[in-house]
Amino acid sequence: MNYARFLTAVSAARKPSAIRMLTELQQRSPPSMISLAGGAPNPNTFPFLSASFRLKDGQTLNFDEALMKRALQYSASNGIPELLTWMKKLQKDLHNPPSPMDMCVTTGSQEGLCKVFEMLVNPGDNVLLDAPTYSGTLAALQPLGCNLINVSSDQHGMIPAALREVLSRWDPSEVHKPGSTAPKILYTIPNGGNPTGASMTTQRKQEVYELARQYDMLIIEDDPYYFLQFDKPWAPTFLSMDVDGRILRTDSFSKILSSGLRIGFVTGPKPLVDRVVLHIQASTMHTSTFTQLMVSQLLHSWGQDGFLQHIDGVIEFYRKQRNAMISSADKWLKDVAEWHAPSAGMFLWIKLKGIADTQQLIMEKALEKEVLLVPGGVFMINSSDPCPYVRAAFSLSTPEQIDEAFRRLSSLIKEAK
Repeated sequence: MNYARFLTAVSAARKPSAIRMLTELQQRSPPSMISLAGGAPNPNTFPFLSASFRLKDGQTLNFDEALMKRALQYSASNGIPELLTWMKKLQKDLHNPPSPMDMCVTTGSQEGLCKVFEMLVNPGDNVLLDAPTYSGTLAALQPLGCNLINVSSDQHGMIPAALREVLSRWDPSEVHKPGSTAPKILYTIPNGGNPTGASMTTQRKQEVYELARQYDMLIIEDDPYYFLQFDKPWAPTFLSMDVDGRILRTDSFSKILSSGLRIGFVTGPKPLVDRVVLHIQASTMHTSTFTQLMVSQLLHSWGQDGFLQHIDGVIEFYRKQRNAMISSADKWLKDVAEWHAPSAGMFLWIKLKGIADTQQLIMEKALEKEVLLVPGGVFMINSSDPCPYVRAAFSLSTPEQIDEAFRRLSSLIKEAK
């Protein structure tokens, strides 16, 4: 594929940092190498000596003095080698991408997304997505001055017929012509979408991928809830179907290991991942070496089987939480709202009957009743449009708290009618 046509002028102008390259070269060199090149501080001046982390399974991860020195020092912009090696094997085993792929570590998948958008989106570009969508995506895209075009979706995610309808205004044979306004990228959250909880079926993904081939688009597969799918077998990913090298996939450990450690990954064609790494070189330089080593030590001590066993435990927790929320919704909201039970993620998307817009109801009246949800408008392309939906998260509250929250919400809706 010709990736040059997708790059913004800013991304195409990025050059490798000579200093960063020397740093990475030095880290791969034998101990006999005497380097006066790097501008790294001397770790002997740092106040931290060692650390140990007790895990819930009884194991301990130890950072001795040597490892601590490495953890506190600069590292490669694409990620520490042992974490990348482990993750590349996991991606291959889970998705088995049919075309060559590369990967880099990012400071949470949000950094990866922002850098991918900066690499691909010019002012005035038409960008396809299925709204309602993650407010962080809208916050990253809207300042870029692009035109966000909504593709209709339902509880099974983006609707291929709706995508076909949107794309019908362009001729596939003319997308490469200078001045063509045909969309070059499509963004979607395929599993447990935030805020809708929607998950795309395999059939829909195949149809969407074929349309991306027809119109030569890249697909940004933002999949932070991949590991929170409640039913097995897990749905095949866009990455697993990618015969052309047109998928850029973002993964996150935020929902399954820690949201505060800020570890995410971008997987995709090497020419595009390289551009993301060039941006990292010039901005954050690299994701924290300390948190990368912490996660890497954990994953290597667990092995892939141990990791997937941990995932099963996380899924079981969220499945019970989801069931508790659905049960309480059935009990309190049946007459005043409607919803679809999500098959992944941590959100329930609720349409309130007889309420044209939830903004005032939630931001004013709900606060008085001491129940807090997110008004649906913040997930829409135009957040000022009336929206009858609210998002409820089942991740943190106990089943008892969820039940009481829905009791309060029910009386709130009845009063507002």
